Amino acid sequence: MKRILESQWLATRLQVIIGVAFVWASLHKIADPPDFAKMIFNYKITPCQLINLAAIYMPWIEIAAGAALVLGLRGRRGGAAIVGALLLVFIGAIGINLLRGNPIECGCFEGSGPPKTRDELFFDMWVVLLRDVAMVLGIIQIFIAEHAAAVRKALAATRA
Repeated sequence: MKRILESQWLATRLQVIIGVAFVWASLHKIADPPDFAKMIFNYKITPCQLINLAAIYMPWIEIAAGAALVLGLRGRRGGAAIVGALLLVFIGAIGINLLRGNPIECGCFEGSGPPKTRDELFFDMWVVLLRDVAMVLGIIQIFIAEHAAAVRKALAATRA
């Protein structure tokens, strides 16, 4: 298990997969802010005064953080931290609406589509919740692997 958690090979692949997912998810939101604002409104969590700001700025934060992960830039730790924080917010928002019994479309990868039944929406919300938890675990692995690599490098430097 330790080898998996500290695997730089796995961390690099997770960075690319999660980064691409965030870049992809931001594209429809950037292209159609009013539709994304409607989806944010449906969560019934964000104060009305902040919905339009969130709909305009959140996708740009997602694309920047995702790109930092994909490109492996020096800012990838910050990108990973932002992605992790956003995922925790998304998990909380979906979880709150599941507890409330408020079926919603998450707005993650697509705009408003054809209407879904209440059961379909709840099923989709559970899938999104599990997917986001899996991505948080991926972000945690990225940080563990990076920390382990830094420790190995420091130990090698002290031995030399």
